[in-house]
Amino acid sequence: MNKIKLHDTVALTENITMNQFMTDKKIVIPRGQVGTIVEVYSEEKAFEVEFSDSNGQTYALVSLRAEQLILLYYDTSNLVLI
Repeated sequence: MNKIKLHDTVALTENITMNQFMTDKKIVIPRGQVGTIVEVYSEEKAFEVEFSDSNGQTYALVSLRAEQLILLYYDTSNLVLI
């Protein structure tokens, strides 16, 4: 299994309730929402994830555990033959 690294695209595996970046309004980021890894912590067991809207404006920046994320792939170059 590939490890999550800096700048990878990930999706949430659960809903996350938090305060919105910059406005401090309470929001729920739903399971499946896509974000980008912007920092790797604690031996790749925790990550800072940035969530942005379709205009590229960040609306959430949150620290998450690896089990709260799934790594997304855009190509087939990492397929494993079994």
